[in-house]
Amino acid sequence: MQQLHSDVWVTSSPLRFLGVEVGARMTVVRMPDDRLLLHSPISASEELVREVQALGTVEYLVAPNKLHHLYVGEWQRVCPDAETYVAPGLETKRADLSITGVLTNEPEAGWKGELDQVLVGGFQFANEVAFFHRASATLIATDLAFNFGANSPPLTRAFIRLAGSYGEVGPSLLERLLVRDRPAFRKSLERILEWPFERVVVAHGDVSESGGRAELIRGYSWVLS
Repeated sequence: MQQLHSDVWVTSSPLRFLGVEVGARMTVVRMPDDRLLLHSPISASEELVREVQALGTVEYLVAPNKLHHLYVGEWQRVCPDAETYVAPGLETKRADLSITGVLTNEPEAGWKGELDQVLVGGFQFANEVAFFHRASATLIATDLAFNFGANSPPLTRAFIRLAGSYGEVGPSLLERLLVRDRPAFRKSLERILEWPFERVVVAHGDVSESGGRAELIRGYSWVLS
């Protein structure tokens, strides 16, 4: 795992979309009392489970949108006492999971004061919930933005150029095509941009350590202007 802050780690696994390698990233956030929140869990390999458990006790499993939920069940089996929170819509889509609650615009009691969150309106395809980790000033996004650049494989770079999201933190054609309520979407983005973040963690592509705010604003100029 890569440590971004004293209480934030990320780790990635391979993932193909339409035959193109885009990867998938999980974020681990540690609370002051060593409780852990796993955001967008990836497969629970034995090695990864050992690394995570060395950091603290897995208390929360978070499926932050309707697309990032495939490995929650694996982590539930490994951490049966962990609470599971999911994006709206997954409570019916994943009836096989033991779900503690559905994410909203308000932080759950267990991480209130550590993490803020916004349920992104107008983009029901994903129903994504974006998070802000206060202590590290980090925006934790999933499919709200991507960040593919020179470090990506050649085929991935070509695909992302066609998708309209290359070289900086920003959306792809997916958002342009599937946002159904621009005023609601804009309101959510404006709330997210009220957070004082510079680092941006995305599920696909590279972590942006600085400048992510400006890039996100530029990428979403078609909504914000």
